[in-house]
Amino acid sequence: MANSTTIQQITDSPVYIHSADAVSPQVSFDQMLDAPLNYSGDQLRCVEPDYTKYVDAKLIRRMSRIIKMGVAAASEALSHANLQSPDAIVTGTAYGCLADTDQFLTRLVEFKETLLSPTAFIQSTHNTVAAQIALMLKCHNYNNTYVHRGSSFEAALTDAISLLEEGDAQKVLVGAADEITEKSHAILKRFGLYKTNGDSLQLVQNESKGTMAGDGAAFFVVSKESQNALAQLTGFTNHYKSEEPSVTIIDTFLKEKGIALTDIDLVITGNNGDLTEGKHYKQLEQLFDKDRLTTFKQYCGEYPTASAFALWMATHMVKKGSFNNKPVKQLLVYNNYLLSYPTLYLLKAC
Repeated sequence: MANSTTIQQITDSPVYIHSADAVSPQVSFDQMLDAPLNYSGDQLRCVEPDYTKYVDAKLIRRMSRIIKMGVAAASEALSHANLQSPDAIVTGTAYGCLADTDQFLTRLVEFKETLLSPTAFIQSTHNTVAAQIALMLKCHNYNNTYVHRGSSFEAALTDAISLLEEGDAQKVLVGAADEITEKSHAILKRFGLYKTNGDSLQLVQNESKGTMAGDGAAFFVVSKESQNALAQLTGFTNHYKSEEPSVTIIDTFLKEKGIALTDIDLVITGNNGDLTEGKHYKQLEQLFDKDRLTTFKQYCGEYPTASAFALWMATHMVKKGSFNNKPVKQLLVYNNYLLSYPTLYLLKAC
C-alpha cells in the first residue's frame, strides 16, 4: 500500500444488514451492555462457543482457533438471516492463520526442512477461513479474502457492497477475523503497544501508554433488500494516512451525506486507552457533546479488524433503538487503527 492518502466512499443507496454475529471477548451483545466481562493484564481473549454446534467433531481437532471462530460467527450470521448459502463470501484479515503459520515454521526448524506434513502450511494461508466456510456450505460462488492491515475488513466490505450495487450478488456474507497467539503477542509487545497491567473496563479512562490486545471474528449478511433487516448502512468511508484532522474527515463525510451533526444520536469511537490515541479521539468533542460519545475497545481489545466488532455492536444498538436510556436512530462509528486508517460507518434504523 502506497504511503499516501487513499479514500474509498461507497453506498450511494443504503445497504441493509440482515444479521450480525461475532465471536468476541464478550458472551453476547445484551450481556456486554448489562454486565460486560472484565479482563486484566495486557489482552482480552475470546469467549469461544461450543464448536460442535457448527462443525463435525472429527473436523474440529484439525482446525485452528481462528478458523473455528470464523466458521461459528459465519454460521450464526447465515442462520439469523435464514440463508442457506450466500451469493458471495468475502472476508478480511490482517494476520491470517497465525497459529498454523507458527506450527509450520516451528516444524520446519525442528525437522530441518525434511519430512514435513503440508497440513499446517495449507491451513496457514489467509483465505483459509473463507475457504472453510465455502467447503462446509458446498458454496461454489464468488469467494475472496482481503489482507490490507488496518483496512482489511473495509476492503472486504467495499467488495461486498460493490457486488450488490453491480447486481453480481443478491445476498453477501462478509466478515473479518484475527487471532492472538502467544508468540505473535510476545512480538507485538516488544514494540510497547500494550499496557503492563491493564483493566479492560477502565481501559479508556486509564490514559497511559499502550492498550490491551484483542481478537475475534464478526460476520454479516448484507443485501439491497430492506425486508427483515436489522439496520441500514447509509454511508461508509475509509482513508489511509490522511493529512486531514479527524474532525474535518467526519464533518466532510456527514455534509456529503446531507446529515447535520445534531442528527447523529450516538458516536462510537475506537479510543483504545493509549495516551496519544486518546488525544486524537478527544478532538471529536469539538463536534459532538460528550453524552453522545462512547467507545468499544474496552469490550474487544485492539486488533487490526476490530472495526468489524464495532459494526456488529453498532448494528445491534440501532436495532435496539436506545443506549443509556436515550434513543438511537442514527449512529456513527469512527475508528482509526494506529492513527493511520480512519474509517467511518453511518448506520440508520430501518
